[in-house]
Amino acid sequence: NQDQFDAMVSWVYNLGSGNLRSSTLLRTLNAGDYAGVPAQMMRWNKAAGKPLEGLTRRRQAEADLFSGN
Repeated sequence: NQDQFDAMVSWVYNLGSGNLRSSTLLRTLNAGDYAGVPAQMMRWNKAAGKPLEGLTRRRQAEADLFSGN
């Protein structure tokens, strides 16, 4: 749906298509496991191996949009 598309566009815009191509997120999406996509989005909240508050908020917003929340 449009919310799922918008969430994925935001994710790819922020992280890049290369990261998408090699991600479990893409495999989850292609498998049709739409319920599992938000959890995969949330895994991408780190910089230099450490979770960042701003990235966590951004990923949560994308995950919520994808889920329709």
